Amino acid sequence: MARKSGKPKAKTEEQPESPEPGHEARGTPGFEIVAREDFSDVTFLLEVRHPAMAKAARPGQFVIVITHEHGERIPLTIADFDRDRGTVTLVIQAVGKTTKEMQQICRVGTALHGVVGPMGLPSHIGDAKKVICVGGGLGVAPVYPQARAFKEGGAYVIGVVGFRNKDLVFWEDKFRACCDELIICSDDGSVGIKGLVTKGIEAAIDKHPDIDEVVAIGPPVMMKACAEATRPHDIKTMVSLNPIMVDGTGMCGGCRVKVGGKVMFACVDGPDFDGHDVDFDDLMNRLRRFVSEEKRAMEKWQENCKRLNQEPYTPDTVAERGGSGSAAAGTGRPS
Repeated sequence: MARKSGKPKAKTEEQPESPEPGHEARGTPGFEIVAREDFSDVTFLLEVRHPAMAKAARPGQFVIVITHEHGERIPLTIADFDRDRGTVTLVIQAVGKTTKEMQQICRVGTALHGVVGPMGLPSHIGDAKKVICVGGGLGVAPVYPQARAFKEGGAYVIGVVGFRNKDLVFWEDKFRACCDELIICSDDGSVGIKGLVTKGIEAAIDKHPDIDEVVAIGPPVMMKACAEATRPHDIKTMVSLNPIMVDGTGMCGGCRVKVGGKVMFACVDGPDFDGHDVDFDDLMNRLRRFVSEEKRAMEKWQENCKRLNQEPYTPDTVAERGGSGSAAAGTGRPS
């Protein structure tokens, strides 16, 4: 079916709130998915009922998710939390075997087998008077709780968010609600400033020479560019790192990163670090370590789908199965 011109409306599905929210979905043990929204063909949002997690969550923290009994553990940044509803929100990009599987099977009324957290150190929301909160691609969703927290703390907040094009823009309304200024950047110039988020940072600094802090979340190459953009101005720049992670408690050492010449563990020492001290080249090299294994896992999963005669994912097929269609662009941790 031909796609209509213009930005398509993101498809959503919500589960009515139960009178006494718990963590079981329709009798199935696990953590119930109460809402789903798809922003593009690869990015989707899951709102998960977990009252204890919602109460404890702080900006910058993440969770370890297990989709089903035999699923792998994957870290995902908490993109939002609602203590009144007792829910946490995850925005996921379907790029690997597990996240593509989640895109296919995670629908309202189903449940995640395990959700562990909140993990990591919360972001430090200090007494900065004027901040820039930058989200690029995968980092747009996880930088939102920090922007909101700075605003609630009395800071003047400038949001800078970057997308490939206007059809991939999401949460603009949420950012405008907590930002005093919002700068949107797009690779093709179809919305906002044409160019990378560094152009937005430069524009904000030119207008506001009294910036106290910059927070940047996104792909490593983007965070590196943000840190270099602020370095000449000597502006404190915090980034949220996304190395390969297994247990999330500091035992495996898989998430080690180099910061200021020292080895740190992103799961327990971070994930937030001073961007001017991070060895981004080492981080990017480590993220490529298991490319061949990831490719084999994807191929095996696709073969199993064919053997079971499962249809490949499309927005329409998910909607037909009782889920929410379309899909989006962004997740805070590796898949």
